[in-house]
Amino acid sequence: MKAARAEAAREFELGADPDVSGPWVQHRDDDMELLKTIEAENQAKEEAKAEERRLKREDFDENHDLDRRDERKFSHLLPARHTKDTKAPEASSVFHGAKGSEHDYQGRSWIEPPKGTRPLSSEEDKVHDCYLPKKLIHRYTGHSKGVQAIRWFPDTGHLLLSGSHDGKVKIWDAHNARSVKRTYTGHAMGVRDVNFTHDGRHFLTASFDRFMRYFDTETGQCISTLTNRKVPYQARFHPSEHDSFIAACSDNRLWQWDLKTGETVQEYNHHIQAVNSVLFTDDGKRFVSTSDDKKILVWEYGIPVPMKYISDPTMHAIPTTGLHPWQQHFAAQSMENEIHVYGARDRFRRIRKKVFKGHTNAGFACQMTWSPNGRYMASGDGEGRLFVWDWKSTKQLRRFRCHDDGPLIDCQWHPLEPSWVATAGWDGQIKLWD
Repeated sequence: MKAARAEAAREFELGADPDVSGPWVQHRDDDMELLKTIEAENQAKEEAKAEERRLKREDFDENHDLDRRDERKFSHLLPARHTKDTKAPEASSVFHGAKGSEHDYQGRSWIEPPKGTRPLSSEEDKVHDCYLPKKLIHRYTGHSKGVQAIRWFPDTGHLLLSGSHDGKVKIWDAHNARSVKRTYTGHAMGVRDVNFTHDGRHFLTASFDRFMRYFDTETGQCISTLTNRKVPYQARFHPSEHDSFIAACSDNRLWQWDLKTGETVQEYNHHIQAVNSVLFTDDGKRFVSTSDDKKILVWEYGIPVPMKYISDPTMHAIPTTGLHPWQQHFAAQSMENEIHVYGARDRFRRIRKKVFKGHTNAGFACQMTWSPNGRYMASGDGEGRLFVWDWKSTKQLRRFRCHDDGPLIDCQWHPLEPSWVATAGWDGQIKLWD
C-alpha cells in the first residue's frame, strides 16, 4: 500500500495525468458513444417531423378542405377538385370566315343580323303563327364529342351557339352557307351550359372543369374567368341586371355573381343536394331552383331565404326547367318521364291537370323549348327522339327520331322562323328541322 502511494506521488511530481493512467483514472462507460449516437438520431427525427408539420401547415389549402367537406358523399361522381396550383387553360378563338370578312363593306360586324330582319321583340303581342317541323334540312358537324347545349342568337336567331363535351364552343350561321363562324376554346373538360347575354354580344360558358368563362362573341376574347371551385351545372343572366347571373352548383348552393368585379355577391344555401337548374320568373324579381333533393325552391332575388318550398313524397328529381313565352307558367322535366307545369307568378302551385307524357327522359337533363307563340312545346328524350305537344291540351302531336347514338339533350325553337327547331345530341351533331 505504501509502495503504491509512493508510486502515485512520484508520477504526480513527474507530471503524469491521473485521468489517463494510474489507479485513480476516471471510470468511462463503454456505451456512452452509443447513447450519444441514439440521441443524435432521435433529435434528427424530431427535427424532420417538425419540418414536415411546418410544410404541411404551409401547404394546407382551406378551400380544398372545404371542397372535400362539401362533396364528401358524391366526390367519386365529380371531376377532380381544384388545388391551389390549378389554373384555367389558356383561352383562344379562331375565326373561320374568309380573311377580311369579319366586317362587310359598310363596316358592319359579322354578328349583326341580316338587313331587313325584324326581331321577335318588335312583334310584341302579335307573335307570328308557328307550325310543326317535318323534315331535316341541315346537319351541323364539327364537334368531336357530344353536344350538350345550344342557343339561338337572342331576338333574331341568325346565329346558333353550341357547347360540347370536347371543351369547345362554336357559333354557326343559321342562313347562307350555314357554316361555323368562330370556335372558342378555354376549357379542359366538357362544356355543361352556354348562355347569351340579352344583346348577344357576349356569352357565358360553364364547364365540368369548374371554371366559367365570359366571352366576347365578336372578337372571341375571354373577358373574365370565374370559379368558386365547384361544378356549375347551369348559369342564367338576370333579365334586367345584365352584369349579374346566378349559377347552380354541385355544392348544394346557388351563387350570384357580379361580372364587374368577378366576385360572388350572394349565396343561396337551402338545398341538401346538388342544384341542377335556375330559372328567373316575374321579370327577375324571383327565381326558381331545382335539385337532386326532389324539391323546388322559390326565392326573392337577392334574399338568401326561400319564400316557398315545393315538395311532395311523390316528386322525383328535376334536372331542368323552362319558362313559357307568356311567362305565366314554367315547366319542370321530372325524372319519372313526365313534364309538370307550375304557376310562375304568385302562388307557384302545380297545375296537376297539365302533365306531358310519352317520352323517356329518366337519367338525362333534356331541355324543353316552346314555339314563339306559346302554342307548342317540344322536348328531347334519352332515346334521341323529339316530342312535340300542344300546350293547351297536352296532346302529343308529333314524335320522330332525330339522333341515333345517345339522347337528344337540347332543342331550341327558332325565334323568327315559324317551324325551325334545332336539336343537339350526344352523337356530336346539331340538326335543323323544318
